[in-house]
Amino acid sequence: MKYPKAAAGKAGRRHLALWFPRLSAERLQRAGAAPADAPFALVEKVRGAIRLAAVDARALALGIAPGLTLADARAQVPDLVAIDHDPIADHLLLERVADGCDRYTPLVAIDPPDGLTLDITGCAHLFDGEAALAEDLVARLAAYGLQARHALAATPEAAQALARFQTMPATDEAGAVRRLSVAALRLDDATELALRRAGLKTIGDLAGRPTGPLAARFGDAMTGALACLIGKSDSRIVARRVAPALLVERRLAEPIARTEQALMILGELAAEAGEQMEQRHLGGRRFVARFFRSDGLAIDLAVETSLPVRDPAVVMRLFDDRLGSLADPIDPGFGFDLIRLAVPTLAPLAPTQLLLEGGAVAQGELAALIDRLSTRMGRGRFRRMAPRDTHNPEQAVLALPAVEATEPANWPEPVPGEPPLRPLHLFDPPQPIQVTAQVPDGPPRQFRWRRTLHDVTRFEGPERIAAEWWHDAGAKPTRDYYRIEDALGRRFWVFRHGLYETERKNPGWYMHGLFA
Repeated sequence: MKYPKAAAGKAGRRHLALWFPRLSAERLQRAGAAPADAPFALVEKVRGAIRLAAVDARALALGIAPGLTLADARAQVPDLVAIDHDPIADHLLLERVADGCDRYTPLVAIDPPDGLTLDITGCAHLFDGEAALAEDLVARLAAYGLQARHALAATPEAAQALARFQTMPATDEAGAVRRLSVAALRLDDATELALRRAGLKTIGDLAGRPTGPLAARFGDAMTGALACLIGKSDSRIVARRVAPALLVERRLAEPIARTEQALMILGELAAEAGEQMEQRHLGGRRFVARFFRSDGLAIDLAVETSLPVRDPAVVMRLFDDRLGSLADPIDPGFGFDLIRLAVPTLAPLAPTQLLLEGGAVAQGELAALIDRLSTRMGRGRFRRMAPRDTHNPEQAVLALPAVEATEPANWPEPVPGEPPLRPLHLFDPPQPIQVTAQVPDGPPRQFRWRRTLHDVTRFEGPERIAAEWWHDAGAKPTRDYYRIEDALGRRFWVFRHGLYETERKNPGWYMHGLFA
């Protein structure tokens, strides 16, 4: 295939666009859910009518195209099989294909509903040029069962437009873009129809005209799309993933089909990453391994640590635990030909102190235990309590995954010799109680809770907790808290919800906690 002569963008970037014209049909064919001996179409309801959302190659050859009503399509092809369209399944397949495209560049974006855009700036030399990179990618997709049209351009919009709307080979990128139909702008139907009625049928017709009158007549959206398409504005893709702080990889000349060999290579990559982090006096708290199969699929494994680490033995032990916790083992398929280890973020890590008699000081044993348990049983199974700056007692503590611990929690120090201000157990939500007081806004003298009457012998309070200043005071009434003790020595934490006569006429009482 001949490729257009490269045109330099404003930042010298290059983009590769992929368009899958029969993504939905090929998804069903790959899954074995498509009829083998009859043309088929995927249908969806549009404004009360059942229309074709996608068709297979046989239906397309018979003149059936997306957009027709099912009745009109069956009038032409009576044996056409109709299957419900599932756009969510299409998107998930597109996500898996995008994962596989990460082997070519870390900057991959989805162009819904059936396209991908890759920023291949600085990556083409790894594949002997842009043409070789594109041909290798298309060949892998074909082996995976997906037919893709592709194009290279300086901007992502131009690359997608050439992939979707170019009808004949071209040797000049700028000239090919100018010959495209105005449909390449991908505007709404009304704007496209207005352009055609005005005699502006190609991108070249628009590119040679002043921007002001075009914007006044057809809107800023049209002129903005035109500027991106012809390279007058520096547009970038929004990548699915942020580029990691550290990335090491190993490309294999021959695919390896054994998981044990893949893990050995992953261990070598962990050692290489550890050396780089040691030189920079940094460590990682999250490690993501990606195994690229030769058929285009990619398999991810991720582990986390509560403290920064760079010891490859620690990292590989966590990966072994993660593999052991998988419901299904990793399927290498026809083998892995690329293995990558990424460290998304780096954090400062001080040098390890050594003992006089040799060996390192044992530090972080609890953190290592938490890491291994969280890796085996799930990061949400083990939690830690973190303080939260809020007035509401039931919201003052957050239960976070233990591996997210970054710094010791800064809890307020109790006053020596004083009883605790907060109970060990809180009810959420607080439980209503019936209180008898000498005066309406005074402390409780007797209360009934869970059908048991309690006589109050001692009390402390009130401790007034009002709503935060940024909230509506009327929506969250003031609370007056009391620490009370009954005749049997049991201690409770209760509050009156609302100021008497000021906020509520008859404020209610609630049991909020129990002291030890």
